[in-house]
Amino acid sequence: MRKGLSILLAGVMATSLFGCSSNKPQEEVKLTIAAAASLENAFEDELIPMFEKEYSNVTIEGVYDSSGKLQLQIEKGLDADVFFSAATTQMNALKDEDLVDADSISNVLENKLVLIKGKDSNTTVTEFDNISAASMIAIGDPEVVPAGSYAKEALTNLGVWDSIQDRLSLAGNVTEVLSQVEAGNAEVGLVYATDAASSDKVEVVAECDNSLLATPVLYPVGRVSSTKHKEEADSLIKFLKSDKALKVFKKYGFKKGE
Repeated sequence: MRKGLSILLAGVMATSLFGCSSNKPQEEVKLTIAAAASLENAFEDELIPMFEKEYSNVTIEGVYDSSGKLQLQIEKGLDADVFFSAATTQMNALKDEDLVDADSISNVLENKLVLIKGKDSNTTVTEFDNISAASMIAIGDPEVVPAGSYAKEALTNLGVWDSIQDRLSLAGNVTEVLSQVEAGNAEVGLVYATDAASSDKVEVVAECDNSLLATPVLYPVGRVSSTKHKEEADSLIKFLKSDKALKVFKKYGFKKGE
């Protein structure tokens, strides 16, 4: 009788302990992703809600700007967990400084540099070759904006960079370039295809041929070394590389990276 009672009590205690451990709430985690400005719409409209629905204990805050500015912020101690750059240059710099873990980096997306004008513009610019016909050309600042760096490279290779210096309007990110062209403050501008697709006030004049660039416009993602939430950061990176996320990115004009 006593032996049977002991077994019963042991079973009850085991069940109780198991029940407590299985019902233990997950730790609430907040992740910050520092992402290129051209990714903001895809993240805020769809990807962040999708991830938070799948990982109910995790909330995501997006910090969006030019990749060069985000690089500087991370170097100065920005409390970010994941970095999603619009170019490999900034990611490689942070990797070399041991601020992003090398084994976590993947080229997730590819974009295209395009020449745009306002929908109602009467510009005579029809190709990259005759961009010098424009009175004002908006590009991202090549020192901090990857799209601007790509623009400078393409225009230099075309042999027109030096001749347009007095007509350049340098912006802090591609969103500002888009706004300048939308408002008519710049006759044409150079942005990513995804930025052009996000606006009904501009149209694409021409697409930059990859032969004008040393490397395609690749978007790498990586884990910031100082993150206190490595597991959750890795889950976010894995999600961003998944087929369902790539399907969303494609809707916003991106292609899968190599």
